[in-house]
Amino acid sequence: MDDPLNRRMTVALLALLPLLVLLWASLRFEPLSANPVAPGEDPALLAELEALPGRPGELPPLEMVDPASLGTDPRALNAAIPFVGGRLEPAQPYRFSGTPGDFANARDCLALAAMAEAGNSDPGQRAVIQVVLNRARHPAFANSVCGVVFEGSERATGCQFTFTCDGSLSRQYDAASWAAARGRAEQALKGYVFATVGNATHYHTDWVHPWWSPKLEKIAQVETHLFLRWPGYWGSMKSWRKAYGGSEPSLAVLMSRPRMDGLPPLESLPATNLGMSPVTMPPLPTDTPKVTGGDVVMRLPSGKANFVTILPSAGTESALAMARKLCPAEGTCRVMGWSDRSLIPANLPLSGASRAGLQFSYSRDPAGAEIVLYNCDSFTGLPREKCIPRAR
Repeated sequence: MDDPLNRRMTVALLALLPLLVLLWASLRFEPLSANPVAPGEDPALLAELEALPGRPGELPPLEMVDPASLGTDPRALNAAIPFVGGRLEPAQPYRFSGTPGDFANARDCLALAAMAEAGNSDPGQRAVIQVVLNRARHPAFANSVCGVVFEGSERATGCQFTFTCDGSLSRQYDAASWAAARGRAEQALKGYVFATVGNATHYHTDWVHPWWSPKLEKIAQVETHLFLRWPGYWGSMKSWRKAYGGSEPSLAVLMSRPRMDGLPPLESLPATNLGMSPVTMPPLPTDTPKVTGGDVVMRLPSGKANFVTILPSAGTESALAMARKLCPAEGTCRVMGWSDRSLIPANLPLSGASRAGLQFSYSRDPAGAEIVLYNCDSFTGLPREKCIPRAR
């Protein structure tokens, strides 16, 4: 006997069957764009990761790039690259998941990076801290906070933050500044986000123009620093699928690691937060000219790089005359001057404190063209194009 109720239920189920099939398919086969494949599961994505420009360890520190060797003003090259349009999404809050001891070590590594890279600038420090935490979540970098900060410092040409391999670790920071930097680092480890730099994983000062800079997306500027990220998937927060490493070595451990360049371990330098000893300068070559208006403190044997003391009160011509006396022959030559001798480093690249205190910069390229810049806080009344850009 034909049951009308059963017949109606059968018809209804048949009508729903296509919808059920579509629903099952949507749950079973989620689009890649909505849920990107983890890097370890996709060989193509892994190949892209390995080929990214500006990966850790492939280049010397950024500040080793000599502007005079570029043939073009690096600031003009950087200015020619437009910022990426559209709304800049802030990074997700960073929630530290290590032990209290790991937290203390991570805080100190972040504070050290902030002080060395940005001086006492509040936005500058927060921007540096945010980039470190962005990197700590990206598969291209180390998987701990201290690991990111000191990444490559044991190599001859691979340090990611120049202060870890240029002698800056020997410098002292006053107690109040150190405490302020630690406070900013602690806030960031507990979820504070410096939204201005978004999900940037790279930055450099506008004094230099790294080869990889045009290959990345320029997304923000904080003071004299430009902030960038990779294009595509690896420049998105979807790629931040890396698990936290779970261990933060102390600064003492990091500074005691052996180096591959034959230099002594960093442990031979005083701890940053405990004090500093004067920087030891190499002896001056015997052919160093006698100068007036200051002293020659460091001079490479070739004479192509010179660090000097100057007196801003003596005027611009005095500093320029000293530079030309130190660079009498043809070819590339550079002179950098400070009024505070304690800020003069023993070698290149310059630390953040040395850059901030720089009073005079002279560069001459192989064709004989000169670039002469002054600290316009000390040398007043100069046009803007003669001023050293404000250091970080």
